[in-house]
Amino acid sequence: MNRKPNMESSIYEGNDGRWHGRVTMGLRVDGSPDRRHRSAATEAEVKRKVKELEKLRDEQRAPKAGRVPTVAQWMDTYLTTIASLKLKPRSLDDYWSKTRNDIVPGIGQHRLNKLEPEHLETMYAAMLQEGHAPSHVLKVHRILSRALKIAHRRRMIVENVATLVDPPTVDETEANPFTQEEARTFLEAAAKRPTFVRWLVGVGMGFRQGETLGMRWKYVDLEAGLFHPRWQLQRLTWRHGCTDAHRCGERLHRFEPCPPACATHKGYKRGCPTPCEKSCTKHASVCPVRKGGGLVFTRPKTKKSKEPVPIPPPFVQPLRKLRALQEQERAAAGELWQEHDVLFARPDGRPLDPRQDWEEFKELLDECGIDDRRLYDGSRHTAGTILNELGVPLVTIMEILRHTQVTQTRRYVKGRSEQSVDAMRRMGEAFLPQIQPQPERPAQAPTETRNETSATRATRAQLRRRIR
Repeated sequence: MNRKPNMESSIYEGNDGRWHGRVTMGLRVDGSPDRRHRSAATEAEVKRKVKELEKLRDEQRAPKAGRVPTVAQWMDTYLTTIASLKLKPRSLDDYWSKTRNDIVPGIGQHRLNKLEPEHLETMYAAMLQEGHAPSHVLKVHRILSRALKIAHRRRMIVENVATLVDPPTVDETEANPFTQEEARTFLEAAAKRPTFVRWLVGVGMGFRQGETLGMRWKYVDLEAGLFHPRWQLQRLTWRHGCTDAHRCGERLHRFEPCPPACATHKGYKRGCPTPCEKSCTKHASVCPVRKGGGLVFTRPKTKKSKEPVPIPPPFVQPLRKLRALQEQERAAAGELWQEHDVLFARPDGRPLDPRQDWEEFKELLDECGIDDRRLYDGSRHTAGTILNELGVPLVTIMEILRHTQVTQTRRYVKGRSEQSVDAMRRMGEAFLPQIQPQPERPAQAPTETRNETSATRATRAQLRRRIR
């Protein structure tokens, strides 16, 4: 019997009546031959499958040998050992949250190589039907696409199916910044509170909430008039440090929905929490060895975000008064003082809680009679828009807000209708005085042709014959 050459595939009919093909792909990690099997009901079908596998082998795109992990298994590996080395803590926390709550319940049991575009489309449609915003679904799509891209790069799958799916279209959220009058009214109301300087910096300089609350005296140069935003304060979700997360949070599991008139969660702003899944691994806040959560100081995401920002000269004196007041609070607290070196601290030295900060912003809006809006609109968007109204060039606004591109700054600067009216008024004044209006023409009686006024069928037919 003649021996087949190396790397040549074998096709034969088995005792079970089916056709089988075996393809040599190379060597496994342990040095043994890597032979892949394909089967089909007909010889033509198995030949097609063998040729597809040989093509992947020759193009060095064949998936590695071994059992392909499920989506849930791969997402856990990706977030634990790959994404954690690159992503910032808050971004990694967001990746974990959307993986646990959306990706794993939706398609977690599928094997990576068995995942189809229809599986993703079905999951996205279900998320939209549940009430998730299109922007939320788009974030889930991007996280999943990135994880599958790494799996494809490592030859675990032949193709990234996420690239074959069109995620929902997201309409850009329209900014709603303060007007100059609203900004002054807001700061006048904030001046009656101990946190006045916090709002003065947020509204007047356009700092993000995390950057403002995480600002430290070490990086504030009042002599040179510069802020150095090197840190930001963020609240991260706790993660289990134990080996059995489901059992650890057992006493907090709730598998049945709350009754219509639930009194337990009466004070919850977001309503009753959703029931737990049967394999729930949440409730890490009660884990005795919990890790990675709570209020944490983190570095800004980009290098541009760390660049210094000039302090407006009128802001220097309130900052000096804030430092003197904090020294008095430190002396009054004594041993209870917890030193964090933050500008905006509680009476015991701890940084302000972002949740309480957000609630105070909403209280100030109600107190001033200003329409409800996002905290981002009342600080960062407001600063960019007012700087634009004051005639500051867009490139300079980009430097103040520490954006990497001018296109990003344009989204933060909202044009006012008053500006447009004033601009068109000046446009008219620039042209109209230099142009002499033409004398009016005498009115003439309208002229009509016979063909235009004729509506009979015979006349229209005669006209068509003349055209031909």
